[in-house]
Formats: sequence, structure tokens, C-alpha cells
Amino acid sequence: MKIALLFAGQGAQFVGMGKDLYDNFDTAKKIFDEAESILNSPIKKVCFEGPEEELKKTENTQPAVLLLSYICYKLLENEGFKFETFAGFSLGEYSALTSSNVIALNDSLNLVRQRGLIMEKAVPEGKGGMAAVLGLSDKEVEQICKDAGGIVVPANYNCPGQLVISGEKEAVIKAADLADQRGAKRTVILNVSGPFHSPMLENASLELKNVLDKITFNKLSDKKVMSNVTANYHSDNEIKSMLVKQMHSPVLWRKCIENLISQGYDTFVELGPGRVLTGFMRSIDRTKKALSVNNLDSLKTVIEELKK
Repeated sequence: MKIALLFAGQGAQFVGMGKDLYDNFDTAKKIFDEAESILNSPIKKVCFEGPEEELKKTENTQPAVLLLSYICYKLLENEGFKFETFAGFSLGEYSALTSSNVIALNDSLNLVRQRGLIMEKAVPEGKGGMAAVLGLSDKEVEQICKDAGGIVVPANYNCPGQLVISGEKEAVIKAADLADQRGAKRTVILNVSGPFHSPMLENASLELKNVLDKITFNKLSDKKVMSNVTANYHSDNEIKSMLVKQMHSPVLWRKCIENLISQGYDTFVELGPGRVLTGFMRSIDRTKKALSVNNLDSLKTVIEELKK
């Protein structure tokens, strides 16, 4: 069994996340309590009780998703499992870097909170947008973006037949219409606050660079962490520059997974809220084992599977 850990992105959060882990494990309780002190905010109440609108605020969402992902990792580690390969989807890349000890938890929680706020205020409300395009090839969607005019680009290469586009609202709507005309199974305008992973966030990424420059990054040591930007492993000297670039570049998720499979990885464990990456995994290669940990029951199931 060759295992790669996958870390959830923003959007998978749900009210109640982490509560059963907090109630059942001292490690989870300690990390949640520590996070509340680091952030100086009631992150436990937001995660456990909501309301959903509070959890969806970007200054809460990004730390909350990272926090649960990291706790799931530490609980597996407590069972004696050792992991060396990490990949995360967008925000999840920060969870991967935290779990691999490249970024300290106190730094990463504050970092992703600031990242969320920078992303949210980068583009005036209503000016940017994103849409999912289902049922067309990557090349077809790339051509549609060119044909639509304005700023609209592929943002998330999720899995075969599923690509998210991002950019100016009007250009995104035009591209979605073109996709419908050219045989897409479905297009969905996403309920997001901005044109993430598009050139419209390039200036915002420079603001993120100022935040990253104040943080100490540890050496990767024996850990391997994949970059969303290159779909290859990070090297120590370019992690910060790749995180800056990540904000306005497409997430090459499908390519990340295909590269891991080509290296012999056959078991993929998603950590954090939801099962989005597990779904992508099944579309990319159904023959590989795809597991997820986001609550007490799933944790027990995955521990049993990994001990076989």
C-alpha cells in the first residue's frame, strides 16, 4: 500500500464539523483550544454550532477547514501511521504544508485567515465570478475561454469532464453560454465571492507575498508536498513563490493525482470536511483506493483499512 494524503479545499465546510472528534480525543480538544487562542476568536462555536453564514465568512472558513484537516492528520499519526506524501486542493495546500511541519500551526491559521480576507477584498463585489463546466474536454473549455473574450480562464482542473472557469463575471457567463452551445452536459454559475485562481487576483497575490515573507518555513526534510501550480513536488527554496503564484494560477488537481498514480501511489486518503476530493479521485481512476476522514466514524473506518 502506497499512500498519499489529500487535504480538502474551501467549500467543503459544514456546521458541526469536528465536534465528535473534539468530544472523543484529547488531541483534537487540545488543538481546537489552541486554535481559539491563536485566532482570538470563537472558532469552536463557529465550527460546532454555526450558524452557517458565520462559518461561510472567509475569515472563519479557511482557518476552520485547515484546522479540521490538521486534526484528522494528527489523529492518524497518533495511531502510529507515518506519511511522507501530501497534496492539498488550493487552501488544502496550506493544510498539507502544516501537517508536514513546513509551517507551524499558529502561523498557518493566521496566514490562511489573512489569505481569505485578501482574496475576498481583491475584486469589487459583483465584478468577478466562477462557473463549473461539466462534460467537455479540457481543450474544449480552454478554447471556449479564448472565444468568450474578456478575462476568463480555467481555474480548477478537477477531473475528467469537470473544469471550473474564473474571471470577469460577464466573461464567465458568456463562456458558460458557449459551453452549453458546444455540448456541455451542464454549466453551473458558482456561488463564490470572487474570481479565484484567475489573473484578477494577481495584485492580491503581492499582498499575500508580504504576509508570507514574515513567516518562517521549515525544511521539507523527508516529506513531499505537491504544488497546485506545477503538479510536482515543492522544493524548499520556492514554496513561498509558488504559494504567491497559486492565488492567480489554475489548480492542476487532476495532473497532481495522475502524477502520484504514475509514481505508484494506490491509496488516497482525504482529510478534512466533505468528500469532494474522494469524488474527483473516483472520476480520475476508480481502480485506486479512495478513503476520507472527516468525523469519528470515518476515522475508525480508515484506521481499520490502513491496518489491513
